[in-house]
Amino acid sequence: MRLTKLIVCILFVMNGLVSKAQDKFTISGTVTSQKTGETLIGASIRIVNTSFGTVSNEYGFFSITLIPGTYTIEVTSVGLAPSVEVVTLDKNTKLKIQLGDVSAQMSEVVVQSTPKSSRSISSPQMGVEKLTMNEIKAIPALFGERDILKAIQLLPGIQSAGDGNSGFYVRGGAADQNLILLDEAPVYNASHLLGFFSTFNPNAVKDITVYKAGMPAQYGGRLSSVVDVTMNNGNNQDYIVSGGVGLISANLNVEGPIQKSKSSFLVSGRRTYADVFLKLSNDSSIKDDKLYFYDLNAKMNYELGKNDKLYLSGYFGRDDLGFGSEFGLNWGNTTATLRWNHIFNDKLFSNTSLIYSDYDDKISINSGGVNARIFSSIQDWNLKEELQLFLNNKNNIRFGFNTIYHTMVPGNVSSPAGSSINNSSLQDRYSWENAIYASDTWKASEKINVTYGARLTAFSIVGPGDFYNLDSAGNVTDTMHYRAGQFVKTYLNLEPRLAISYVLNPTTSIKASYVRNVQNLHLISNSTAALPTDKWVASTNIIKPEICDQVSLGYYKNLDSDKYELTLETYYKSLQNQIDYRDGANVYNNNAIESQLLFGIGRAYGLEMLFKKQAGKVTGWVSYTLSKTELKIDGINNNQWYNATQDHTHNFAIAISYQRNKKWSFSANFVYYTGGAVTYPSGKYIVGGQPVFYYTGRNQYRFPDYNRLDLGATLQLKQHKKYSSELNFSLYNAYGRANAYSIDFQQSTSNPEQTEAVQTSLFKIIPSISYNFKF
Repeated sequence: MRLTKLIVCILFVMNGLVSKAQDKFTISGTVTSQKTGETLIGASIRIVNTSFGTVSNEYGFFSITLIPGTYTIEVTSVGLAPSVEVVTLDKNTKLKIQLGDVSAQMSEVVVQSTPKSSRSISSPQMGVEKLTMNEIKAIPALFGERDILKAIQLLPGIQSAGDGNSGFYVRGGAADQNLILLDEAPVYNASHLLGFFSTFNPNAVKDITVYKAGMPAQYGGRLSSVVDVTMNNGNNQDYIVSGGVGLISANLNVEGPIQKSKSSFLVSGRRTYADVFLKLSNDSSIKDDKLYFYDLNAKMNYELGKNDKLYLSGYFGRDDLGFGSEFGLNWGNTTATLRWNHIFNDKLFSNTSLIYSDYDDKISINSGGVNARIFSSIQDWNLKEELQLFLNNKNNIRFGFNTIYHTMVPGNVSSPAGSSINNSSLQDRYSWENAIYASDTWKASEKINVTYGARLTAFSIVGPGDFYNLDSAGNVTDTMHYRAGQFVKTYLNLEPRLAISYVLNPTTSIKASYVRNVQNLHLISNSTAALPTDKWVASTNIIKPEICDQVSLGYYKNLDSDKYELTLETYYKSLQNQIDYRDGANVYNNNAIESQLLFGIGRAYGLEMLFKKQAGKVTGWVSYTLSKTELKIDGINNNQWYNATQDHTHNFAIAISYQRNKKWSFSANFVYYTGGAVTYPSGKYIVGGQPVFYYTGRNQYRFPDYNRLDLGATLQLKQHKKYSSELNFSLYNAYGRANAYSIDFQQSTSNPEQTEAVQTSLFKIIPSISYNFKF
């Protein structure tokens, strides 16, 4: 805290000196939606006929410092009507800018967003992807359930983990290398129904941003990406009720003012009801089965004064899957975020957050004489303080600190008396993660913009617990005992960040970036799906932090008055301390989990292309990724490079929306990607009349290539000022492609001497319909 106060004091002095020397004044304020009162993230603020401009931050705040004079200020945000104000600047001036609904100013619907590029040409930030909620809602959906995480899989560099799966890989990174945040709270399993849906209810979401490269210094803890999801604040102008009913789920959203224009609330719930149909079955073998999920989002905010605002948001969701009384699987996430925004002055903005996150899973087995319950969880308490200083028109500075206390319960087994299973418990693990960071976005010249900074992390493993030394074969040679609160080991890592943009002309730029990311929490899994049985472990004295160094280069072009956008990016990632299994590893019944793991290096590189049409009756994009991801770990594949599970050579996607008229809109997307790397048997031998498979290399084969076409249509039923409704139709996998979900090898029933590969496919053609309303 002393260090933070000292930095603040220094910056205040610098600020005073600069202001006094140059006699400048500052225009600051917030940008909101006129219709809902929602603050607008990333709204563009431009001083007409000058080179000055900025964007609103995560809470709609902006600041620009200028010499005295009269200025025309243009404020724009995608999907909303622009605002133009004339300001005579002879003192520090605060503005409250409201942007109206663009559709209210149009005689017919011809665009889905204003012709404004979603990607800044001059900003040094690269590797960032954004989708508006309108774009996400236009994408055809599985079972009619719109899904944020499936939508981003249509973007370059982001690849699906499998058919119907919300898990994803970013630029060759594993599924656990993505930091997924909901109102700043980490979500450790962002999947419902074993990965077929994500935890994010689109009705509760305001904004989603994906960082694939050049991650800003305020983010840390994962190697590959940051998926930053912000919940709606709630309408502070009017009460709104909206919802929908589909084939397998229903949702309801209620929002409105607590005190008009000053405070608001939001409550959004969703539940599937497949379990209701199971109970109606005459088949006693499935009548008592369970198959459903539910989630609840809630948020409220209150304006304490002209310089203070308080936010409280939370999420609670659970899945319940069971086969009668024989097997049950129950898992869920709970998050809560308390945030306080404070404006010190027209240049200094503060956000203080207290964050709680909890993920747990419960497995019950009562079959074949086995009666047991297995429980595991990961819980975080997180305090974050960030200050944003708009020093002048050339420097925008962010700095702050973050401290997180992790508690991990990797697995407790309990069983009633008389069961064949004994009570047992893997050791709980405790760790304390601290970070300080600072960055500066500097306008070096009219053509060159730079963001530079660093993040310093200290990850401490804390007792109580037993920790081990191993020999080269993974056998435990020594056990070390640590008391509660005793520090076992601390890993200190500096994570530098650098990004540069060079503007070739008003519509074209090139960018380059370098970033180092460090990850101290690791997911131990042998599946591409986000299964609740996957195990999170923290770094130990043996499991070292994973480290990734990424360099990127990009070319950006806006065409035809920003109606079209072309992006080309290439990257190379060097990976340290990568984790994979020993052959024949058993990670679920071993307290010394390190004994089942091996460590090495990795590399990932690729080329990404995105061409996007942003205005007109037809909008959408085409994306393509060419990539390679490999690992080299001593003890695996004869110590040679081998394909990572997430290696997909080609990934191609098209997403198109067509606004036929005010009543009908149509959409389609097509996906193709190379099958993922997989380990198959290379041969077999017979022991006791039974085949035993043997393997010659890790991930040397591939799944069949994947492709799928989805179609969608929306019919606007009623459109009034106070009420609207629509029908949404979708056709998932329209031509019935039998894509491989898994391939197993077994003896042929007709000829036991032969082995046959059996492919399992999940989805053929799936039609769906949903009804949505709003009043």
